[in-house]
Amino acid sequence: MNVLDKIIAHKHVEVAERKALYPTKLLEKSTFFEGKPVSMKKYILRPDKTGIIAEFKRKSPSKGLINATAQVERTSIGYMQAGASALSILTDTEFFGGKNEDLITARQYNFCPILRKDFVVDEYQIIEAKSIGADCILLIAAALEPAKVKSLADFAHSLGLEVFLEVHDDAELLNNLHPQIDLLGVNNRSLKTFEVSVQTSYDLLDQIPDQYVKISESGISDPQTIVDLRTAGFQGFLIGENFMKSSRPHDAAKDFMQKLKSLDTKK
Repeated sequence: MNVLDKIIAHKHVEVAERKALYPTKLLEKSTFFEGKPVSMKKYILRPDKTGIIAEFKRKSPSKGLINATAQVERTSIGYMQAGASALSILTDTEFFGGKNEDLITARQYNFCPILRKDFVVDEYQIIEAKSIGADCILLIAAALEPAKVKSLADFAHSLGLEVFLEVHDDAELLNNLHPQIDLLGVNNRSLKTFEVSVQTSYDLLDQIPDQYVKISESGISDPQTIVDLRTAGFQGFLIGENFMKSSRPHDAAKDFMQKLKSLDTKK
C-alpha cells in the first residue's frame, strides 16, 4: 500500500466511528449548518486579492512535523490580513495533525471562504464539513472512482457547498470533468512518490476547460512562480508548507504576498 491507500483505508474506519458518535441529525443542529456558504470561486477571482489559498497544516506524511506551535486564530487572521483569497484547513488528525476544531476556530474569526482539507470518501463527511463551517470540500481524484466523485460533488452542491477537485495527471483530469466541480486543482506533489514539480501544472493546464477556476497546488515557494503560473492561465494557488515551516506562518505569508504585489506592480 502507498501512503494514499493507507490514508483512505484509515479514513473509512474513522468515518464509521464518527457516524456512531455524531449522527447526522446531531451535525445538522450545528449553528453553522443553516449558514450560507461563502463562494471560494468568487474570492479567488477577486482582483483585490492574491488568488492564494493559504493553508494551515501541522504535519504531513512526507515532511513529518512542520509546525507544532502555530495557533489557528492568529495564523488564519494573519493570512487574510496579508491578502490571501481563502483558507485551507487540514482536519485529518492521523496523518496531518489537524482536527475539526481547527476549522471551527478559523470560521469564528474569518468571514472568507474556507476549504475543508481532508480525504472525503462518504457523504457523511460533507454534512460534517458544513456543520463545522466549511464553504468548500476537497475531492481527490486519485482516491475516488469517477462515479463517486460525481455523486459526492452532487451531494455537496445540494448543501450549498462548492467542490474543489484535486488531480495529479491527465487521466484523473479527463475522467472527472463534471459540471458539479467548481475549482480544479493540479497538485504538483505526487501522492505516491511525494516528489514535487510545478511542471505538472503547466502540463495539464491546456486540458482544463475555462468553466473551472484553475488552481496550482504544492511546491510554490517563490512569488515569481505565481506570476508565471498566473500568466500561463492559473487563477489560484494553494500554499501551505512554505508558510507553515516558519515559526510565524502569518508573517511568512505577509512577506511572500508583499513580494508578490511588488512583482505585480512592476509588470
